[in-house]
Amino acid sequence: MTTGEGRIKAAYEAGVFVLKLCGDVRLTLCATLDNEAQRLADMPGLKSVIVDLREATNVDSTALGFLAKVAMAVQGRLTHPPTIVADHPDVRRMLDVMGFSRYFTLVQAPLVEPDELAELPQVPADETGMQQRILEAHRILMRMNEHNREQFQPLVELLEAQESKSTH
Repeated sequence: MTTGEGRIKAAYEAGVFVLKLCGDVRLTLCATLDNEAQRLADMPGLKSVIVDLREATNVDSTALGFLAKVAMAVQGRLTHPPTIVADHPDVRRMLDVMGFSRYFTLVQAPLVEPDELAELPQVPADETGMQQRILEAHRILMRMNEHNREQFQPLVELLEAQESKSTH
């Protein structure tokens, strides 16, 4: 894997779901993240969710929005909030600034790899689907805290204006 290439892997075993993001995770992988969030919302027997960002060099705001969606999809179903393991200082800083500690337990501990982490195939998304996901991700981030609302309000308004132009 080159450092510029983003990938997502996942495993589910004994009620524990592990989602591993590698490399530069950007909006091109959001359809895949969205699929996983929706799958988790309906997953029977789910006991815990771990998001492993140790190999992520960058996670853009759209991808962060869908990580927040993962937490919201399982909210109230788990005994403990989902866990994010992140060692990269830039990724940690972004999680802190975005308020992820309200929805996740953030740790830097070593994590035992599940035996069978399977790489998830990238879910294709057309331009309209991609725009809708970018908008949804940033709306989710805005709901997390006031800082995010202020940061992303202009982008969301721009995207909403573009969306209304394209539907008329």
